[in-house]
Amino acid sequence: MSRHPAIAHARAGRSRSQAEELIWLDTADGALAARGTALERPRRGPPKLWCSLPPAGAFWAPASPPLLLAGDRAETASPLVPIAAFSGRRTTIPLADGVAAVLRVGKLRAVADERLVARLELQGPVVPVLGLARRLAADLPLLPPDAMLAEAGRALARGEAPRPRRKGPPDLASMATVEAALCGAIGHLLEVMLHYAPACRLGIGPEGVHQTRVALRRLRSILKTFRGAAGCPELRAFDAGLNSLADLLGPARDWDVFLGGLGAAVAAAMPGPRGPDKRLAALLGSAGQQRALAYEALGRGLHSAAFRQLIIDGIGLLHTTPWREAPAGVEPAERAGRLAEPLQDFAASLLGKRWRKLCGDDAAIEEHSAEALHELRLEAKRLRYAAELFAPLWSGKPTRRFLRRLAAVQEDFGIANDTAVARALVASLAGRVPAWAIGAVEGFAVARGKGARGEGLKSWEALLDAEPFWVEN
Repeated sequence: MSRHPAIAHARAGRSRSQAEELIWLDTADGALAARGTALERPRRGPPKLWCSLPPAGAFWAPASPPLLLAGDRAETASPLVPIAAFSGRRTTIPLADGVAAVLRVGKLRAVADERLVARLELQGPVVPVLGLARRLAADLPLLPPDAMLAEAGRALARGEAPRPRRKGPPDLASMATVEAALCGAIGHLLEVMLHYAPACRLGIGPEGVHQTRVALRRLRSILKTFRGAAGCPELRAFDAGLNSLADLLGPARDWDVFLGGLGAAVAAAMPGPRGPDKRLAALLGSAGQQRALAYEALGRGLHSAAFRQLIIDGIGLLHTTPWREAPAGVEPAERAGRLAEPLQDFAASLLGKRWRKLCGDDAAIEEHSAEALHELRLEAKRLRYAAELFAPLWSGKPTRRFLRRLAAVQEDFGIANDTAVARALVASLAGRVPAWAIGAVEGFAVARGKGARGEGLKSWEALLDAEPFWVEN
């Protein structure tokens, strides 16, 4: 890294290097870690109490330095014991524009294991730091870490993965304004993607792809949700990059769903005389090959410079706030007013519009074609993402009931959509697998889709009986 042109050509002084040793302590039962804190004892200087996991509901931007808590003591009734340590070197490279690159290289050690670790910290003004990060990420496999060193050490000691700093949908209950909610949601979902992206590998289960795709869809939905108040070219460019990533995640997820769902079901329902039907086995084998190819393409995408720079661009949005600049035809005061609008008012208005759009033609839903029901499911999904996002603003039983019934509509009609996707997937195998197997899967899919349609209509009626949980002014 130190010989990279972006570093070598920007040096503004001599590098300083020194040995560094850090020890992290906790109680035997992990009381500090359970609170999301870590007590660090450096080789020199006083102990430091870090916030190893950001507080729930608080704004957090990936790649932010850990929070140093007030005081250097951990109040516990139990004695503290070492759980992990870092030993290596810390090198500081002064660069132009007031930027400094701080590189830590060494070993993370626990009683039963150790591993090499390297961390790069860029310090200085936001714009030149972001520019340097992009240039480095174009050539080097650099991404924000999904855990601070203390948490990585704790996980190493326990033989497990670091705990996610963020998971699920963002909690906006403490966000007062539209802009605060936009920043909080972007930071939260970028963190979720960073946590699950390394698990998007064939052979370790479908959860990594599923959770990464859900986080990406939520993030794109949020960009659209806030477009009226904060639309700008930078957000549109970021969304375009997310769309390219979605194109890679989609095929891997579709084959996962098929092989784990309808494909497995039809094979179980139509066994051969001496085990699995050979024709269906051939189809499932070919489907597995297609899934492997989809995962290979996804892996190349997640290890590409485009993905690394996309993450950096997302983080940059949180620090540069480009939406504050009013577009042509919009007065600066008007744009500032939209961004400062109370979040609950904004949410109630938007949810009301999406609810009315979803219910616009409910009288004719029983006569809807499969394509029309698919569109209705998409509208339900758009409302669900927004409703889940803003639900913490109206906590209570009516909110939980509405979300539960809305999820049932999307999931029941989603089964019908999954069968349509499955039919398209097996049709793509034509010429490589027995035609009988393709026909068997298509027939099975049609039968399952008809049953799902009936359940979806029941869920729809139940949703209409649920009162919206938001109150429009």
